Amino acid sequence: MFQKYKFTAADRFTRYVQIDTQSDPLSSTQPTSEKQKDLGNILAKELKHMGFADAHMDEWGYVYATIPSNSAKEVPVICFCSHLDTAPDCSGTGVKPIVHTNYQGQDIVLPDDPSQVLRMSDYPYLQNKIGDDIITASGKTLLGADDKAGVASIMDLANFLLTNPEVKHGEIKILFTPDEEVGKGTAKVDLKKLGASFGYTLDGGEAGSLEDETFSADAVQVIIQGVIAHPGYAKGKMVNAMKIAGEILAALPKDRLSPESTEGRRGFIHPVRVEGIAEKCTIDFIIRDFETPGLKKKEDYLRTQIEELLRTYPKASFEFHVTEQYRNMKEVLDLHPQIVEYAKEAIARAGLELKMESIRGGTDGSRLSFMGLPCPNLFAGMQAIHSKLEFISVQDMNKAVETMVHLAMIWEEKN
Repeated sequence: MFQKYKFTAADRFTRYVQIDTQSDPLSSTQPTSEKQKDLGNILAKELKHMGFADAHMDEWGYVYATIPSNSAKEVPVICFCSHLDTAPDCSGTGVKPIVHTNYQGQDIVLPDDPSQVLRMSDYPYLQNKIGDDIITASGKTLLGADDKAGVASIMDLANFLLTNPEVKHGEIKILFTPDEEVGKGTAKVDLKKLGASFGYTLDGGEAGSLEDETFSADAVQVIIQGVIAHPGYAKGKMVNAMKIAGEILAALPKDRLSPESTEGRRGFIHPVRVEGIAEKCTIDFIIRDFETPGLKKKEDYLRTQIEELLRTYPKASFEFHVTEQYRNMKEVLDLHPQIVEYAKEAIARAGLELKMESIRGGTDGSRLSFMGLPCPNLFAGMQAIHSKLEFISVQDMNKAVETMVHLAMIWEEKN
């Protein structure tokens, strides 16, 4: 089925990554950066050119399209989803993709910054990629494989189904979202318009990986109110909120409950931002746990630590605000086991070894699952994400396309 097909994912990918789509965590607009629409417009036009009549980008930067069913059966409508934006962690301006053909295990020195060297010893996954074609950036930027690899693979899926009408499938929806990297990827999504029953995000790493579990996540904001006085006459009067904040941070456990000291299924309390003056200081935390009740345990622990500390500062006070961010999608996916089972079968049909993983983070699929679109996460091939050493194998992207084709066929076969 795939022997004669000329995959287009890599060509699309090298074009898409050159379009800067970095999202902005400090923006209150939707999308958080208008430049994300530059890629959205291109994708909508390409889908329309393929013949998908309803392809469009809405005012919020979401791209929607429908691949019509070619089956006589009543098949549940499935969706494939990826995000348009790249992370704020590393520049996405002026990305220059480089294809290193027939990789043979050598160190890859990135030409625009020779201090950036991709080594197999640092990234053991490369041991499995001998003979593959590896794409990197040039050393000054991230590559953008997270998640333009997913975008390019979904676009290639559309091209494959268009040019191989003998492959039977039900109706398939395409969804590209902005702002996933800043936690707003589903803020304005219209699931009624999308019209899908089940979905798959293409936002994972190693070929063969399937993720049906994420952290559950809350944000906590602690506002410390001190007492201000003229520093020249502050004895016995001033209570410096910044110093209290420093003590709170210093008291956090170093050998547990932190990202630096946990792995696997252990969660954490992580301060991500401090801002303030002597009178008032704010600390923003993210709280993570695979078990949703574990979030409250961690929040109660943090609150108690702060309460105990402030006993020594009776004139100071604090506020403690908890905001729900997302929940472990496994809670929803376990109610619809066929979604994950079909994905496992598709990965096997693509000739890959299944790697079931739990995401120490979240995806659009976390939120979509709780919004009514159960949505595990499939691999797209991305590696060393959010860094200048980000890379991807062309062959891994092609395998992502194969896996989606098999998934579409399995949904049609089993209904």
